[in-house]
Amino acid sequence: MLGLMQDEPLLISAIIEFAARHHGNAEVVSRRVEGDIHRTNYRQIASRSRQVANALDAKKIAFGDRVATLAWNGYRHLELYFGVSGSGRVLHTLNPRLHPEQIAWIVNHADDKVLCFDMTFLPIIKAIATKVPGVQHFVAMCDANVLPSDTGITGLVSYEQWLNEQSDHYTWPVFDEKSASSMCYTSGTTGHPKAALYSHRSTILHAYAAALPDSLNISARDSILPVVPMFHVNAWGIPYSAAMTGAKIVFPGPAMDGKSVFELIESEKVNFAAGVPTVWQMMLGHVHAENLKFSTLKRTVIGGSACPPAMINAFNDVYGVEVLHAWGMTEMSPLGTVCTLKNHHDALPAQDKLKIRLKQGRSIFGVDMKIVDEHGEELPWDGKSFGDLMVKGPWIISNYYNSDAASPLIDGWFPTGDVATIDADGYMQITDRSKDVIKSGGEWISSIDVENIAVAHPAVAMAACIGIKHPKWDERPIVIVVTKPGVALTREELLAFYEGKIAKWQVPDDVVFVESIPLGGTGKMQKTKLREQLAGYVLPNL
Repeated sequence: MLGLMQDEPLLISAIIEFAARHHGNAEVVSRRVEGDIHRTNYRQIASRSRQVANALDAKKIAFGDRVATLAWNGYRHLELYFGVSGSGRVLHTLNPRLHPEQIAWIVNHADDKVLCFDMTFLPIIKAIATKVPGVQHFVAMCDANVLPSDTGITGLVSYEQWLNEQSDHYTWPVFDEKSASSMCYTSGTTGHPKAALYSHRSTILHAYAAALPDSLNISARDSILPVVPMFHVNAWGIPYSAAMTGAKIVFPGPAMDGKSVFELIESEKVNFAAGVPTVWQMMLGHVHAENLKFSTLKRTVIGGSACPPAMINAFNDVYGVEVLHAWGMTEMSPLGTVCTLKNHHDALPAQDKLKIRLKQGRSIFGVDMKIVDEHGEELPWDGKSFGDLMVKGPWIISNYYNSDAASPLIDGWFPTGDVATIDADGYMQITDRSKDVIKSGGEWISSIDVENIAVAHPAVAMAACIGIKHPKWDERPIVIVVTKPGVALTREELLAFYEGKIAKWQVPDDVVFVESIPLGGTGKMQKTKLREQLAGYVLPNL
């Protein structure tokens, strides 16, 4: 027997139409590439999204064709989020931090038909335009009067001219909710990047789950600043959840330095922000140096890589901002866990609460997880046993787009590549990436633990731990360190800092000081490049 309910497909167009109808005056604020602050609202975003759909129809872009964006967080990018996907095309966000050759490869692999870009990235477009023959139309996301006439890009049109030629009257098509809605490529640390192809159904279910109270807790009462880029797993789905709930959304554009982010938080009364640790490290550095305080910011979600304890302490204890540790992957749309506390944690001492907050958190509804040993046998949730983390759920990929490889799933579970523990309350903690964990004398050393202790030293700005081959112990850890400007630190001082914080055999054998640690397109440390740079390194006392 089937239920007697209306059968309405879950489509992204419904989100922006709901926002326009029920939260039409809710603000969408953007710091533009032009440098000014632009203000609009969901009603106008919906109107211009319909113009985007009409513009794609006029160019005869077919249902399911890919429309690429190379853009910062801003209102025009948001219009493309809804106008492209809502009309049945597939939004493909490109990461501008990748090498132009890699961007060209991705555009060709995705078979993009339209490429919309912020003027910041005009040099990239010039470099790849002749290498992406499948792109039929280039659209510069700017006013017509600032578009140079000598770009050399055939048929280039400004976004505003593109839209102004179209009506904002449009009937969103109704189609199968399992149709593709957007596409994001992995960062590609080894080999070519791989594409996760999301559906309308998966995107809306993810948006619902992300907004839940024990998840990101998004509502119409919030002013949200997603510093996480819209080209990085759709800004963790926040643009969809914000429109779904009517939250004010504030976009930082290209200015993501500490000073600019802090000023935007204060001027727009932001109470919730989201980003990777490197962004918050810059902002906290600015706030500390200028002796500033937050007047409205109450919580921030930190993901992308493990958040150092020192950062959580600074936000919580010094500035009164709650830190939500979160974890996910491009293959997971991306949200998998969020670290919110349960009732019985209220009575715990502060240090015990911190131990929980350092974990990546517990599953949100829609994501199931388990840890397995090398034989694939499930391990207990005791907070001590660690194994390979596996996940499954309705917004987790079953395969990569346009891939000749077999499905990565193992008995329906996606192998994340992370090594983790899960405690009795369901809190998961990443101990390492499977490729980064260090095996020394038959025992495992977590590179994350080694890094967190180093970053807690007041002279350390950034730290990365890698394993170095050892003839007796198989591998030994070393820590690569960037010190804060104008601060002196010796090898002996940092190694002494580890005493009492970690087992003696887990203390790194050496400290290597560098000017910078290579970061990938999503702000994560690139340990593969570090290993290449230290290819000739020899451990002391060998």
